[in-house]
Amino acid sequence: MRLDRFLWFARLARTRNAAQAMAAAGTLRLDGRRVERAHVPVRIGSTLAFMHGDRVRVIRIGLLPRRRGPVAEAAMLYVDLANTVDAPESRA
Repeated sequence: MRLDRFLWFARLARTRNAAQAMAAAGTLRLDGRRVERAHVPVRIGSTLAFMHGDRVRVIRIGLLPRRRGPVAEAAMLYVDLANTVDAPESRA
């Protein structure tokens, strides 16, 4: 699946044009490599890092979508790796 379609289907970008712009800007990293094209293929297990607002998001792709569904369905497509790591404050 193309990167821009995944970002749009997973509701990580508002529009497909916005997803294409994210890729063209060169701010995305797919499996550690800088991405500058929207048509780069993504696969299950790929790791994607990008700026989202004022923070860096790192996600692992778990499923490839067939459509752009509701938010709950889109959230099941990936695992947010930042949420799986215990923060130092929570261990205290």
